[in-house]
Amino acid sequence: MRISDIEIGTIINFLNEDGWFLDFNTANFDAFTYESIGVPLCGTYKLSKGKSLIAYIKDAKYEDKIKLLSDLIRHYELSSMKERDEENRKDRAIAYKKCRGILDKVAGTMVMTTTAESLKVAFDSDYISAQIDLMLNLKDENPTEAIGKAKELIESCCKTILELENCTVDKDWEVPRLVDETFKHFNIMPKNIPDDVKGAKSIKAILGNLKAIAQGVAELRNLYGSGHGKSSSYKGLESRHASLAIGSSTTLVRFLWDSYERCHGINNIDAIKD
Repeated sequence: MRISDIEIGTIINFLNEDGWFLDFNTANFDAFTYESIGVPLCGTYKLSKGKSLIAYIKDAKYEDKIKLLSDLIRHYELSSMKERDEENRKDRAIAYKKCRGILDKVAGTMVMTTTAESLKVAFDSDYISAQIDLMLNLKDENPTEAIGKAKELIESCCKTILELENCTVDKDWEVPRLVDETFKHFNIMPKNIPDDVKGAKSIKAILGNLKAIAQGVAELRNLYGSGHGKSSSYKGLESRHASLAIGSSTTLVRFLWDSYERCHGINNIDAIKD
């Protein structure tokens, strides 16, 4: 879920009250913003702290401006200002809670997007990258289609890995079978974990749950996703359900790709090509 320009303005107004930008002076504000997003705002825009932030917000990518705003609110939370406001400034305390609520809406989406972006780089595949972009873009406007893409992401990941490993892939294998074959290839089936390993029971449970994601997303796609005809009474799920499917699929895919890289002792796709 993306936050609106009005909500971003609400956060900026909270941070920059009556010309006072939290507890920053110009020097440590520039140091803070450079650490957060790699840009010393006042030094770059030659404006006051508040006006420099507004100028940056107009120029920056969505993900970068949300990161900076989140870091600034986190700075407030860790400072003595928050405690003083709770004791003496009910208006500020209420405004802070509103800002925190706005940012909490996008926290899960930002993590999901970051994971998806890292997968796009790792796979180095135009097709898979396009699937990831489409899945994320459709999450809010067309959850039904996004759920279908979540299933296809798992399918594409497993086929890519198995083909790179020179394994035979049957064209009739459904997603659960593809995931099973990928788990088996890397010996990460729950039964492969020795019982005497510390935390073996928990590890097996987590691995079993990861495998179950494939079955669950495939079934969700069959019931609610794209790719199947629906009756006139069909009602799709909401964006939050699509987020669940996307988040689950990217978690599984990230684990499978990490397993592939670990097996080869590599950290990125360039090492594969070399």
